[in-house]
Amino acid sequence: MKNRRMKEKNQIMSALKEQDKKGCSEARSLSRSRILRKIFFETLYLSTFTFGGGYVIVSLLKKKFVDDLHWIDDDEMLDLVAIAQSSPGAIAVNGAIVLGEDLAGFPGAICAVLGAILPPFVIIGLISVFYNIFKENFIFEALLTGMGAGVAAVVISVALDMGSDVVKSKDSINLLIMILAFIANYFFNVNVIWIIIAAVMIGVIRALTSRKGEKK
Repeated sequence: MKNRRMKEKNQIMSALKEQDKKGCSEARSLSRSRILRKIFFETLYLSTFTFGGGYVIVSLLKKKFVDDLHWIDDDEMLDLVAIAQSSPGAIAVNGAIVLGEDLAGFPGAICAVLGAILPPFVIIGLISVFYNIFKENFIFEALLTGMGAGVAAVVISVALDMGSDVVKSKDSINLLIMILAFIANYFFNVNVIWIIIAAVMIGVIRALTSRKGEKK
């Protein structure tokens, strides 16, 4: 009975992966101009109505391009987020760049970064002009307080979503890295930069070791 359930589960997972691959191949077959327009307007929309930092927009990029459009799969999205996180600069902009470049090359990266930076540029510019009015406005302060609570929930959702993908991969080393990284940052206040560098080094060592094993 147990083996039968495992077999059914594997069949379902295989079907979902095939569906994701089909969606990704369909995305590649679209015209370049249509893909570029879609990248620009989707990142513009998400950036305009997203508050709370880079991790929030990363979760929305995943929902749009992975879950809704099926242009990339979960594993590829995790790789892109890792690249964005380990690169200098804001993760929202980095995430948009690597996503756009992956989907449509250099023009895709340009469209994505323009869509990501235009809304905050305009909004922050307006706020700076009327800062003295906003900073003493009770309604505005209450609005920011409410946004803070909502943003915290979204960030937790992102962490659980990405963490569950690591657990599902059943890679004991990746799972150990995730747990140790959390302990180091949360309990010992280790700078995220050092955690990222350590994770990168472990990844490089694993890749080199795996390549040597394949050659043998």
